[in-house]
Amino acid sequence: MALELNSKNFKSEVTEFQGGVLVDFWAPWCGPCRMMGPIIDNLAGKFAGKVKIAKLNVDDAADIAASFNVSTIPTLIFFKNGKAVHTLVGVTPEPELENQINSKLL
Repeated sequence: MALELNSKNFKSEVTEFQGGVLVDFWAPWCGPCRMMGPIIDNLAGKFAGKVKIAKLNVDDAADIAASFNVSTIPTLIFFKNGKAVHTLVGVTPEPELENQINSKLL
């Protein structure tokens, strides 16, 4: 299961974390976001202990989404040692996402 982020834990779990984090910016009313949900949860299991896989509901944390210029969802942002290093927008197939995690975060 992916880590649920919010305004209270985003800083400690993402921007202050030394390591790799993939954040899925999503909303429950977004059809493509719901398509990404099982992929994100599956990757959370595959990369457990290596990379944090997390989700941020943009409706609940619009300020954080805005600070990363997220205007379309789903948006996936890769963070390494607290810095955004790569962004993907839209539904991404699991094998491609897995390759991106391996190349950008490990």
